[in-house]
Amino acid sequence: MARIIAVCTSQEKGQRKKNAGTGLLVKNLGIEGDAHAGFAHRQVSLLAEESIKKMQAKGLDVGPGDFAENLTTRGIELMTLPLGTRLKVGNEAFLRVTQIGKECHSRCAIYEQAGDCVMPREGIFTEVLKGGAISIDDTIDVYQVYRFAVITASDKGAQQLREDKSGPLLKEMLLPWGDVTEYHVVPDEIGNLSELMVHLADQKKIDLILTTGGTGLSPRDVTPEATRQVIEREAPGIAEALRLESLKITKKAMLSRGIAGIRGRTLIINLPGSPKAAQENLAVFLPALDHALEILCGRGGECARTE
Repeated sequence: MARIIAVCTSQEKGQRKKNAGTGLLVKNLGIEGDAHAGFAHRQVSLLAEESIKKMQAKGLDVGPGDFAENLTTRGIELMTLPLGTRLKVGNEAFLRVTQIGKECHSRCAIYEQAGDCVMPREGIFTEVLKGGAISIDDTIDVYQVYRFAVITASDKGAQQLREDKSGPLLKEMLLPWGDVTEYHVVPDEIGNLSELMVHLADQKKIDLILTTGGTGLSPRDVTPEATRQVIEREAPGIAEALRLESLKITKKAMLSRGIAGIRGRTLIINLPGSPKAAQENLAVFLPALDHALEILCGRGGECARTE
């Protein structure tokens, strides 16, 4: 199992980093207190212990942090990871690989000593998608990436008379688990909604479709009806859980008619239309997202589809 063997930071750029043993990954920033935090897409750098040993074999007295990497790993071939790969670090943090290696514009002290340096070839750079505390001996796992779709049901949104804030918010919340490859704002019409869901599930092979809007009591709120036309099996526990948790926040949650169900190997969940309610509802489901999609696909960690 791949693990973190050092968590390294420095107060100034250009310095070798020191192993602090622990750190806090901050979303869209990096490791709290590190000089390179917030540096564009290169927020957190990683280098494998196996790469460092290559330099030790050349006679250099080097170790974790000496190549200015933030995280030193063991048991994972970092340089083979494709761009976009998600890495789960510890219990809750997620990174996304943004760059493999880098061009060195000046020769570092290590290069001058050995005539070589592994960081430009074998180090990788990542951005923080979800923060969390990390420490030595935490696991680091290549994480299964799912394909998501978000549908906003809104007459005014479809006419561009109202900015959709719920859809982009859901896209941001889903980032640690995968990419929203389909995003649509459509009017509150049963036909439009059901046809789009069928297309996303059957042709696009989306793993999870989230709808936002159209779940209330208004005559134009028809998202649940459209969803029932599409799904083959209901998943009532999901909708029950969302309403139960929402009721703890507002009694108006009892007015939501959202449902959840399955079409083929695609899970479809109705969320409320307001950004606050949509965010709160999705937060309830996220802890079960992995298990739900793994069961649905029946292939565990190989669930997400690429065809």
